[in-house]
Amino acid sequence: MADRDDGAKKKRADRVVRPRAGAATFRRRALEPGTPLDKDLRKIERLEEATRAASRSHVALYATLVFLAAAAVLAGSHAQSGQSGQLIVLATLIGGYLALTIGANDVANNVGPAVGARALSMTGALALAAVFECAGALIGGSEVVETISEGLIDPTQLPNTDVFVWVMMSAMLAAALWVHLATFIGAPISTTHAIVGGVLGAGLVGLGSSAVDWGIVAGVFASWMLSPLVGALFAAGFVAFIEININYKPDKITAVRRWVPVFVALMAAVFFAFIALNVFGSVWGLRVRLVVPASLLVFGLVYLLAGPWVHAQSEGMENRNQNVRQMFRGPLIFAACLLSFAHGSNDVANAVAPLAAILENAGRPRLLDAVGVPFWVMLLGAVGISLGLFLFGPRIVRVVGEQITRMNPMRAFCVALAAALTVLIASELGMPVSTTQTVVGAVFGVGFFREYAARYSRRRRYYILTKKGRHAPPVLPATRDEVRRRKLVRRSHFIGIVATWAITVPSAAALAALIYIAINWIR
Repeated sequence: MADRDDGAKKKRADRVVRPRAGAATFRRRALEPGTPLDKDLRKIERLEEATRAASRSHVALYATLVFLAAAAVLAGSHAQSGQSGQLIVLATLIGGYLALTIGANDVANNVGPAVGARALSMTGALALAAVFECAGALIGGSEVVETISEGLIDPTQLPNTDVFVWVMMSAMLAAALWVHLATFIGAPISTTHAIVGGVLGAGLVGLGSSAVDWGIVAGVFASWMLSPLVGALFAAGFVAFIEININYKPDKITAVRRWVPVFVALMAAVFFAFIALNVFGSVWGLRVRLVVPASLLVFGLVYLLAGPWVHAQSEGMENRNQNVRQMFRGPLIFAACLLSFAHGSNDVANAVAPLAAILENAGRPRLLDAVGVPFWVMLLGAVGISLGLFLFGPRIVRVVGEQITRMNPMRAFCVALAAALTVLIASELGMPVSTTQTVVGAVFGVGFFREYAARYSRRRRYYILTKKGRHAPPVLPATRDEVRRRKLVRRSHFIGIVATWAITVPSAAALAALIYIAINWIR
């Protein structure tokens, strides 16, 4: 009996005494991934997200209906004598719908990299883009636009203004529907090319192939390939230069103080030349021979001002790449604002130019060579673009800024600078380019350069370790996580966006042709 008691005591002594789990421990275990409670909480979170998305969609729908109703009332009050009030209201409704889709897709590309780099919040980016888009449209918007969009159709081939009005109406509606579809699937496309495709398709059906200027069409097709490619090369080149001359240097503080003022000054000079030539050039009669010296002067002044600012910001900064990238945060925000201003001054014409042409030519016996844009039409386009950006723009902002490749302030700054420089050069060469495709192409260029740099660094490390006789990992890792990291550009987004670019003009043209045929059948 005593032996049995001694054995029991020994077992109790050898037994590990575990502390009693408290309430916090039970909660932690219950919330571990895979537990029933964790699954239920995730279901509740998804339900809450779906509820918020549904409420936002209802707000967006009501705001859209209010905007279009106000546009219809405004159009009816400005209808001139001899014009059909119903026709003017219909054209204004389509123009307002087109402005909303342009804001949702085209404008969102300008601030997408800044949001992806965490330099701006989504709300802050949308607010800044809306303000500078409106400012660009109202301050630098063209007062006179061509009657035929992009010069695609020969005005002498038009039998009367009635045919022209319905061709432009069909083109606007087709472009708006195609851009809306692209926004819904999350594909950033060129609204300029959508308008060109709409005019092309409706013009072919209504007037025939002889009325189309195929040289302009060839230039548009060439811009599809060149503008994204050039933007990608510029962006990759800027990132490579910064990586080699700043990030790879042992003394990064000295490198930052040397090169960051140069990039800030270059950004200021490029945007000055871009806005001077493309926004105010037609109004003030500015030419390249005047803008180039002024741009060099801007470069020198900004360089002198940026030097002390960079020196002050880099005081006490750690010698790390993460701190170096944050030096581009302020210039990135400034570049995003300027890019939105320039975009609003130029591309707002995609929404207001066809509408202004319809309003000025409806009911006239002959077609006008050029028309003025009334202030209320320009205001309608600016407000519509800003409203579309706020209501429907976050989807494209996330695609461009977060889902194609990973962004930081330095990479996003290179994207904005490359886009502005590409559009500036192409505009002076007389090439029709798309700001959207240039920005997205620059994002692709940054991502593919990251892939190349990662592979090169692995091969270089393998070569150095092998040469020293040390054990080296394989050059091409086979694990799933390493393969995923090596492809730093999402191939699904790349293929989908490029495919959408390729079919934008033909799809918008086919849709406009069908709309024009349906309108003639109804009439």
